[in-house]
Amino acid sequence: MPGPDNDLATRIAAQVAVLHADPAVRTRLTADLVALAESHRDAIAARNTAPLTAGSSYLITYGDSFVRPGEAPLATLRTIADDVIGDAISTVHLLPMFPWTSDDGFAVVDYRAINPTLGTWDDIACLGERHGLMFDFVANHVSASSPWFHGWLARDDRYAGYFFSPDGDFDVSHVVRPRTTPLVHEYPRPDGTVATAWTTFSADQVDVNAATPAALLDLTDVLLSYITAGADTVRLDAIGYLWKESGTTCLHRPGTHAVIKIWRAILDEVAPGARLLTETNVPHADNVTYFGNGADEAHMVYQFALPPLVLHSFVAGDATRLSHWAARLEDLGSAATWFNFLASHDGIGVRPAKGLLTPAEQQVVANRVVSHRGRASYATEPDGSRSVYELNVSYLDALTDPERSGDPHHAVTRALAAHAILLSMIGVPAIYYHSLFGSSHDIVGMESSGINRRINRKQLEADALLAELETSPRRRGIFAGITQMLRVRASQPAFDPFSPQQVLDLGPAVFAVRRGVGPGSVVAVINVSGADAEVVGVSGTDLLTGARHEEGLSLPADGFAWLAQE
Repeated sequence: MPGPDNDLATRIAAQVAVLHADPAVRTRLTADLVALAESHRDAIAARNTAPLTAGSSYLITYGDSFVRPGEAPLATLRTIADDVIGDAISTVHLLPMFPWTSDDGFAVVDYRAINPTLGTWDDIACLGERHGLMFDFVANHVSASSPWFHGWLARDDRYAGYFFSPDGDFDVSHVVRPRTTPLVHEYPRPDGTVATAWTTFSADQVDVNAATPAALLDLTDVLLSYITAGADTVRLDAIGYLWKESGTTCLHRPGTHAVIKIWRAILDEVAPGARLLTETNVPHADNVTYFGNGADEAHMVYQFALPPLVLHSFVAGDATRLSHWAARLEDLGSAATWFNFLASHDGIGVRPAKGLLTPAEQQVVANRVVSHRGRASYATEPDGSRSVYELNVSYLDALTDPERSGDPHHAVTRALAAHAILLSMIGVPAIYYHSLFGSSHDIVGMESSGINRRINRKQLEADALLAELETSPRRRGIFAGITQMLRVRASQPAFDPFSPQQVLDLGPAVFAVRRGVGPGSVVAVINVSGADAEVVGVSGTDLLTGARHEEGLSLPADGFAWLAQE
């Protein structure tokens, strides 16, 4: 009877066959991947990974999002996580905390080192004592200052094939680009010649060639080292661009899926419980493919359609589009689930809402963002028309009516209503640090840097933040409201990430969803209309207030209830 190693080898071999045609390469690479996995087994076995439950939630943050004079930012983050947030959040998502040269961390110089301006690996370990950890793995590309790339430029045999130079026969006419910068850049070699390398995102972010077996082994070793270092979840940044094939879009290729499936097979074997999260900011139909068969690829996939749909609901005062989409989400079974969020370090991607919101509806949302001094960027469609691509703004500001932007009560109630939707949905919720603490936009940071995404990336001075949590109605109200919901959510098995979801049609003014089945289920009702709403056909005890409702309830503008079904 085959043992675990043979089972792992079989799973890996099936995917290596997708990557390489040469039988000798297949055999060697499969054996090397199995051996690499085994070399990490004992170190990984020493750590525990908590399963996903109703109490699972993620805080999205940079390593230096919170700062205090004379203290390593990672130590400051630990203080905020432990003493301020506490058990309201289960897991801290650390955006790239490695040495970097551009893109606010996403041009990584060294995958295995902590940026010394943030702290050390010991600080990471301390942060992980009371909270789970998610690390970013920027597997698609490295900084042009990376030793890997310098070695390749120097023709070091160790790095032969680590980067991709398309020849004249490579057809790039169908390649999908997230940037307008050149696809290929030139770089001087130490011997005076010039090399060309594929650069999906920028000249400083050079794509790693995962088709080279040695490069794939190195990437796999990095992934396993993150699990060993305490990550219970690893986010695969921009992973959809990993595999290059002539004449294709070079996006979502079978090779990309095969690499993720190899990593899933390895984690299932030597790090059971550890999770892969894929970051693919694309339309829903493409995004959902990263679940594979539901048990062989990503454990979680970003729910990229949720942010624009929730924002549209409040801008339009109508939940119809959101309800229609949510009612048709795929049944993922018990081995995979959604990673739900509203705001992140990036802008609000509108492309995932293609086919869910009309172009006119997308433009109305963009107009709202611009009215708050945010930015809207556009893409050119094949027919020459323009479509909204990304919105850069504080998500909390975008939710508010522009004429009431100075009203803290309005900001609080609107923020809490939106997060009531987030926390009601099937899957695991993730909350950006600026949303949790009720921040507004950073116009100065955006304009001084010339980087639109900086509008939502401002560092928070820790002691000033603590004072504002006492004195600012906006910060205090949003933080207290979201953390209360998180704690109530954690106590209800109906909010388990895999618990069934049924969207209810209670009219366009509200988004309504039942989580769970029968007694113990919860019906969440959120008013998005901007006016008072009478909701009929539901009853139960509100878990958030203790109020009992029989045969319906009245919700004020931005009101919401989580009704326990007895």
